[in-house]
Amino acid sequence: MPVRFHPHALNCLGERGCTEADVVAAVTEGEAFPAKYGRQGFRRNFPYNGIWLEKWYATKQLEVFAVP
Repeated sequence: MPVRFHPHALNCLGERGCTEADVVAAVTEGEAFPAKYGRQGFRRNFPYNGIWLEKWYATKQLEVFAVP
């Protein structure tokens, strides 16, 4: 399935601590679940082992929503 990004989503990637590759991996390899308004949600955990907003995290969980 091809993954297309809304311009707003692309603008927010950096401030949310993820990359386009992370989003594509979540959609193609993550757990799928139904979401509101006919959308599809995808969730995937990534190893992080770093500091985000002054707190250390071992794992980064990415949850994205898509329109089929």
